[in-house]
Amino acid sequence: MKFLALGALAAVMGFSPLLHAASVTTPFQADDIFKLAATNDVQISPDGKHIVYVRQQNDIMTDRTQSSLWLIEVATGQHYPLFADKFSYSQPRWAPDNNRIAFVSDRDGSSQIYVHWLKEQKTAAISQTQWRPGQLSWSPNGKHIAFSAEVTAATTDFAKSVYQPKKPAGANWSASPIVVERTYYQADGRGVMRSAYNQLFIVPAEGGIEQQLTDGPYAHRGPLVWTQDSQALIFSANRHAEWEYQPNQADLYQVSINGQQLTQLTQLDGQESEPTLSPDGKTVAFTFTSPAAVSYSNSKLKLLSLASGEISALAADLDRSVESPSWVNNSTLVFQYADQGKTKVAQITTRDRRTDLVDDLGGTSLGRPYLSGMYSVAENGTLAYTQGTSQRPADVAVYSNKRSRTLTSLNSGLLDQRKLGEVHEIRYTSTAGNEEIHAWYITPPDFDPTKKYPLILEIHGGPHLAYGPQFAAELQRYAAEGYVVLYNNYRGSTSYGERFAMLLHYNYASEHDFKDHMSGVDAMLAKGFIDENNLFIAGGSAGGIGSLYAVGLTKRFNAAAATNPVVNWTSKVLAADSYVGQIQNQFPGTPWEHQAHYWQRSPLSLVGNVSTPVLLFTGEKDRRTPMAETEQYYQALKLQKVDTAMVRVPDAYHGVTNRPSWMIAKVEYALAWFKRYKKDAE
Repeated sequence: MKFLALGALAAVMGFSPLLHAASVTTPFQADDIFKLAATNDVQISPDGKHIVYVRQQNDIMTDRTQSSLWLIEVATGQHYPLFADKFSYSQPRWAPDNNRIAFVSDRDGSSQIYVHWLKEQKTAAISQTQWRPGQLSWSPNGKHIAFSAEVTAATTDFAKSVYQPKKPAGANWSASPIVVERTYYQADGRGVMRSAYNQLFIVPAEGGIEQQLTDGPYAHRGPLVWTQDSQALIFSANRHAEWEYQPNQADLYQVSINGQQLTQLTQLDGQESEPTLSPDGKTVAFTFTSPAAVSYSNSKLKLLSLASGEISALAADLDRSVESPSWVNNSTLVFQYADQGKTKVAQITTRDRRTDLVDDLGGTSLGRPYLSGMYSVAENGTLAYTQGTSQRPADVAVYSNKRSRTLTSLNSGLLDQRKLGEVHEIRYTSTAGNEEIHAWYITPPDFDPTKKYPLILEIHGGPHLAYGPQFAAELQRYAAEGYVVLYNNYRGSTSYGERFAMLLHYNYASEHDFKDHMSGVDAMLAKGFIDENNLFIAGGSAGGIGSLYAVGLTKRFNAAAATNPVVNWTSKVLAADSYVGQIQNQFPGTPWEHQAHYWQRSPLSLVGNVSTPVLLFTGEKDRRTPMAETEQYYQALKLQKVDTAMVRVPDAYHGVTNRPSWMIAKVEYALAWFKRYKKDAE
């Protein structure tokens, strides 16, 4: 028998008991971001005995987040790597026999589906597809794995008709022009895309050639749900000829694996998605979203009887969005939802009796404290989930017998040696409509309430997203440098009901959310430990918009740092990847019909009032809030001789903190900017 030394064992388990005993004196450092890890895609086996999960570990050598697969024995907590090397691993999925795990990896040069046999300790690639597979799903009989992939569309008649000169052998020509005819032709993170459509496939679980089940110029969406007899798949799609103009429409379909017979199961006016089938194969649960042309509406839980076609509602009285429903047995489901800045998992019976199980999902968003997290459920009802706290990124936890257990401690070796800022909850009343605003603030390490501290107001994106009491590397860095950091869920934020989220409908950005932010600043000043002469503002995306709108309305901030903002809504919606849905749902009409409204919502309309020094930070490849938005604001400030700096991140899309070095740069540039305009304490 082999024994590991204590230090080696601690490294495998993700913590260090020797380091934990050391004195904790160091605040969170910029380079610590390279050392962070988090769990994701936590999948419990059908029998509830094992958990496989994706470990995401930042790598200083590659400046990327590496993904590996790890396994946990639930009863004992035994924890070891399945695949942890230089390759990428994702989408682990258990076979019904509890012994096989399918996953996607590039370990042989291209993304393929692999199967690992747990008892036999054998692994093999079982696909040879030319497309990148996703949405893996085992058939109930364990014989096939379904997946989705983008298939290139045929060349259009126009493109075929264009004369193309013949390239001589050995000639060095420029790249050919790219013809764009699709409505949905670009995506942030991908750029201008080849014309392709998402299709469904199956492949034998023991290896072989894939079989395509769907075709046509449509986007077929997962999750992919097998019927009980393993003969068909249920999925969501919009197969209308103008589906690209209908972002709020989708129906449920069923396709047979023999003959590819397609059957439409639902035809509600709205979006039916996230199907899941009861164990007896009789009832499909799914989420439904209204087709109304509004900026936000809750997704609701519904049941479809496959025998009768009758559709009924569950949790109709829940004024929150339902996500990721899963059956436990034929009369019980679980689902997750966001509520008051927390992500919860609830259980509900088909008789509509609902009980919350856990409320601490999260921790998968490392930079800022966004609500996040996921779960999976075993046949015996045991939950496995990503558990997040204000002091730690996501770990693996299980919930059974009315209690939770944390099974990993991935960041203890680092964070047990760091003195982090403490997260405090606060609620205050906005001067705009007397709305209650839920917020949190982080105090610096060694905080002394008798002293005065500079304040950073940090605004979340979306705007229909939410922050919560979660670990946030960027905000902890601000706190480590002596700032109190305030972050709030201003009007428009999710997890407070549809009415609150809709308060920003046709009012984003506006003086209303501005007052939500400034009321929070005043609430912090009333506590007595904030230096009123050192107030700063920052945010990304919608938070960047809010920051720039604020400095156009007030001069109270010493300096601002806006990351990938929108400054001109007309140019934004006509250049960004989100134009169809955004114009339909967020505005009363097109820019040429409602130019005054678009201009009123644009920070650029207020730029003539700005004297606050502004730092702008944007990815050069951003297609959600294009680089030209930042350039417009930068040049407008320069024309007014207002202090400004523009930081451009090469190769970065809207996810401008997706690489560890980018996240560090974003925070450290902001800290340097704020330091320049920070006033000495009186």
